[in-house]
Amino acid sequence: MNEPEENKNTYAYFQMWEPFRQSLIEQHRFYIEQGKKKLLSQFENMEQEADEAGTRWLEDHAHRFDPDRHDPGDFEEDAYHVGIEYYQLLTELRDQTRLSLVAGMFHAWDKQLRGWLLKEIRHWHIGKHVTNKIWSASFEDIEEFLDSLGLAKKDSTYLKKLSACRYVVNVYKHGDGKSLEKLKEKHPEFLRALFPGADLTDAVWLDHTHLAVSNDQLDEFSSSIVEFWQSLPGSIYGNAGETTPKWFDTVLQRDIRERS
Repeated sequence: MNEPEENKNTYAYFQMWEPFRQSLIEQHRFYIEQGKKKLLSQFENMEQEADEAGTRWLEDHAHRFDPDRHDPGDFEEDAYHVGIEYYQLLTELRDQTRLSLVAGMFHAWDKQLRGWLLKEIRHWHIGKHVTNKIWSASFEDIEEFLDSLGLAKKDSTYLKKLSACRYVVNVYKHGDGKSLEKLKEKHPEFLRALFPGADLTDAVWLDHTHLAVSNDQLDEFSSSIVEFWQSLPGSIYGNAGETTPKWFDTVLQRDIRERS
């Protein structure tokens, strides 16, 4: 990236205004807190609700019971299985709700980050090719861009966690594919085994239906987003990073050529 000749040693290419930083963090925390309160809290008494479903089934079918022909144990067993099925359905709904919260917070962070990068870039460059590329760049490209400018380190714990998060979100949205293979290889903790002790990394039978995120993992993703925003430097000057990535330089020069 070419630094303007004037103020060569002091020009700030990126600035994170502190009130804006705090606003981003508060928006995220509100999303997580209210998501737990208004959505996930509804699944806190699943066993009780499953028992009540079995009881309702018995009450609804009491008129069919004939003591001369039916064994009471058979009806109770049927009610038990109704409760089990109800619990399984609630479990699936809870897990899908939790995954939807993960997807929502990741996409919000991703869009806010790209939007902020573009807002800062437009202080020193305006062009459609750079704009389009920032919005379409892969996670790896954005990660490389952040690292090269000194905004965030690729090997930071929070970026590694957010990288795992994007794989989880991709599998949740699109099903089987490259992201599922990445989870098997690098993050099997987000795949639910059918039995304890199963080797998830080599399990060819695993598919997108085995995706699962716990409450603790949700909190870890959330904390990584907060840590990301907190860790961004207040200002990045022209001499802060060694170089911008080749993909960025390519689209930057394309914009410049079209203006010439």
